[in-house]
Amino acid sequence: MTFARLLKTSASTLARGALGAAAGLALFCAVAGSPLDAQAQAQPQVQPSATPAPAPAPIEGRGPALWVVRDADSTLYLFGSVHVLRPTTGWASPRVQAAFDSASDIWFEISNPDDQAAIMPLIQQHGLSLDTPLSSRLTPEENAELEAAAGAMGSSAAQLQPFKPWLAALTLSVAPLVKAGYDPKSGVELVLKARAEAAGKPIHAFETIDKQVGILANLPDEVQMAFLRETLKDYQKAATQLDEMVSAWASGDIGAIDRIMVAELKDASPALYQALLVDRNTDWADQIQTLLQGSGTAFIAVGAGHLTGDDSVQAILKQRGVTVETVE
Repeated sequence: MTFARLLKTSASTLARGALGAAAGLALFCAVAGSPLDAQAQAQPQVQPSATPAPAPAPIEGRGPALWVVRDADSTLYLFGSVHVLRPTTGWASPRVQAAFDSASDIWFEISNPDDQAAIMPLIQQHGLSLDTPLSSRLTPEENAELEAAAGAMGSSAAQLQPFKPWLAALTLSVAPLVKAGYDPKSGVELVLKARAEAAGKPIHAFETIDKQVGILANLPDEVQMAFLRETLKDYQKAATQLDEMVSAWASGDIGAIDRIMVAELKDASPALYQALLVDRNTDWADQIQTLLQGSGTAFIAVGAGHLTGDDSVQAILKQRGVTVETVE
């Protein structure tokens, strides 16, 4: 499997923004805010919006899928999220709202996805390479593509020069989504986080921002470069690809999500699939089993790709003898 094939899949998956595997919500918030500030000033002034997260639009049909794990004294709901959505996308079905309202505790991949004070120093530390400009690593044709892509997002290739390949690629993937109306404030996590805070529900996390940044920042250099090159070719398609995934998710079509995201990644790169999904799903299943040892009701929202396919969180739990049911 060539790196080009591997990262062509990864680039489109990251652009869809649903896995939360390598381009989690924290990174999207940072990049969508103003990634160029990270190299323009020592202390980038990127602040989260104080505007409350909007309520989701009415659903069409049944809405996204929901699962539940129960034992004698615990009820844990599993909901696959999309980190960035258009405000017009409906997803909060009556069964999702009822499950959320019944929960005393809320779980996300990370607890502070909109904390720019936490994410920006990590981007500065792991996303910049002042001594090696991007242009020195690209062919003349690729530099022309970089200039065109940067121009399309209202920037220039010169502003991207200090970025490491993974950050440049992610920036170019996110920009078309923002232009197309996708917004983290309309995504599942920030809407639910605002509701949880308003209701006084404790918020917990399976991971940290540091870990999510590290997934991309620690990719081998040749993989980062392939990611950038494929993004330069496909960045204009990012919104269309995400539209396809969101349509499947919003209608509860788990099979389509599996085909569009999970199976494609697994076929293209078993190693990347293992790192981005299987290892993390296994860790989260461990933590869910620990929660089952306690009592009470919790609502868990993680990227939709983690709840899809043969190595999903639910599949791992079922292999361990834990009963997981679909909420009808």
